Parts: sequence; structure tokens; C-alpha cells
Amino acid sequence: EVQLVESGGGLVQAGGSLRLSCAGSGFTFHDYAIGWFRQAPGKEREGVFCISTSDNITYYANSVKGRFTFSSDKAKNTVYLQMNSLKPEDTAVYYCAADRSTALGFLKCTTGTSTSNAYWGQGTQVTVSS
Repeated sequence: EVQLVESGGGLVQAGGSLRLSCAGSGFTFHDYAIGWFRQAPGKEREGVFCISTSDNITYYANSVKGRFTFSSDKAKNTVYLQMNSLKPEDTAVYYCAADRSTALGFLKCTTGTSTSNAYWGQGTQVTVSS
């Protein structure tokens, strides 16, 4: 059974940091397009980081460039999103996803969507207070 489990969310003051983790089981991240998404109340889902693992192309949303950093641990089949200099507007539920359609999945991720071949985690809440 494929599972993605996010963790690491919480409440932090503006300017603080959090590291989100997404542990995968039943599949190998590095065979998929990987994305970190977020959705704030009343807003559309946004792809904040996307990677096409087949050719190592990456995408960061403009709103997080220079503040968020993706990393991965193949041995643990876990991916991370290090979030620094957090702002109140970063408040959202954050999700990770793995898309078997690597090329199209990467493109979809940049628009905040995915193909029907994607697996999603349950989400983790990030709240940044001012």
C-alpha cells in the first residue's frame, strides 16, 4: 500500500523556521515527480516546490524562493521542506505528493495540481503568527 505521511508542522512566529518531512512507503520517491503544495483557507492550492526526478529539474514558487529548501534522504525514502524566514502568509496546510507521471506530474505541480497518478499525504498545518 502506498502511503505518504507528512510531519513537522506547527505554530511558529514570523521569522522562524520549520522543517516538514514526508515519509513514503510502498513506493520509491526517486521514481516519481515530487511536489510540496500548500492550501490556505479560501485560496487555491499552490505548488511551492516541484522536482522532476528523471532529469532533476526543480521549481520553487516565487513566494518561497530563497526561503524554502527541498532535500531528500533516499535511504529513508523521505523528502523534506526546510522553511526559513516564515511569514504569516505562509500559513496553510502543506501536502506532499508523488506523481508516477514524472514529466506531466512536474508540470502539473507548478500549477498546484497533479495527474490522476499522484499519491498524496494527509497534510500538516503550518501556522505563522505575526
